[in-house]
Amino acid sequence: MMNDTSRKPIAPYMAIGISTVVHGIGERRHIEKNIGIVEDAIHAAVSIIGINMPVKLIALAEGALTGFTDEIFDIPHVTAARELFIDIPGPETERLADLARHYETYIVAQCKARWPEVIADRFFNTLFVISPQGEVVHRAAKNHIWCRERSCTPHDVYDRWVELFGTGIDAFYPVLRTDDIGNLGTICCSDGEYPEAVRALAFNGAEVVYRPSEAVPMTQSGSEPGGTWLLQNRAHAHFNNVYMVCPNVGPVYVHPEMEHPFDIAGGNSHLVDYQGNVIGHTVSGYNSFVAGIIDIEALRHFRTMNLNSNWMKDLRTEVFRRMYEVPIHPANLWLDRDPAQHDEVDGIYRANIRRLVERGSYTLPAVDHPGVRYIPAGSDSEQTDWSAVRELWTQTGSK
Repeated sequence: MMNDTSRKPIAPYMAIGISTVVHGIGERRHIEKNIGIVEDAIHAAVSIIGINMPVKLIALAEGALTGFTDEIFDIPHVTAARELFIDIPGPETERLADLARHYETYIVAQCKARWPEVIADRFFNTLFVISPQGEVVHRAAKNHIWCRERSCTPHDVYDRWVELFGTGIDAFYPVLRTDDIGNLGTICCSDGEYPEAVRALAFNGAEVVYRPSEAVPMTQSGSEPGGTWLLQNRAHAHFNNVYMVCPNVGPVYVHPEMEHPFDIAGGNSHLVDYQGNVIGHTVSGYNSFVAGIIDIEALRHFRTMNLNSNWMKDLRTEVFRRMYEVPIHPANLWLDRDPAQHDEVDGIYRANIRRLVERGSYTLPAVDHPGVRYIPAGSDSEQTDWSAVRELWTQTGSK
């Protein structure tokens, strides 16, 4: 095999995943408080970990900047898009850019953000990368969301998305190619419940994959640390020969009147190497960090010298091609109407289940029992309406 003599080898480097306590926001200006916590965490992490190996990649958890107010309180999507979330680039990303320039490192993060060139009055769960020069050099949208997340996805506005970006893998799973940290792909939380997501990134050249945050019970299931979240990420790494960088969100103050935060995620941040070995793990998510060494040249040797466990090399793609020809989840749901709220969207998921039963993919149980449903936090609809809930931030003088 020919060597690529046109490029310099990439030196091993340290990657850090940061978990921070989060204050849920009632409007965009409240993000300032969370950014301050993140800044302190980055200073602490680099000063401690950077004496071992140069830190070239810092990864924040999902929710680190905003919390999950829109999901918890079922805020109407357009209201959240206009009042809570950010633009990329913007003042918030510039604060992170200052740190990237100072420490000469890449920072990869998540934030719900508007994408007006795609569609107005929508927010996407957005993954972005800031370079050591302080520039936003990568942006991608979360493609799969859990049943209590109301972010818009590319699939929800599919016709508009492919009009702008095309139908190739890189339209939905772009990869940032660099000369100093390798090729970086980004997914988020629920994206990683689907093996196709990391496989798509690997096909597109990814060597390091960022997958922030997961919640209880997935982080606690079974007897092994990290639950099914760590199990999935080890499998992603093993099947695709990629590093997985997976910081989890810390305890969350849902609203400012809470005396104590709740650890909704359960900690267990981790890094996994390209053979599926855990190279960094921390139990706590309370203002903590996890670190591990990334060796891109070793990964590249493993992928190209191997005739066995570099599994992608002999994938029989024709065998699987027709498996995805018939849709399951409807596309373009929010192209021509405002995204719905929890109760209505539950019906969409139930229809997907019926569709799988009709195809023979699922078999009905012998006895039909009621399934899960959305139950608001209060019995009085006026009290649980966002116009009333937002007063929690006003009453406490939240800044």
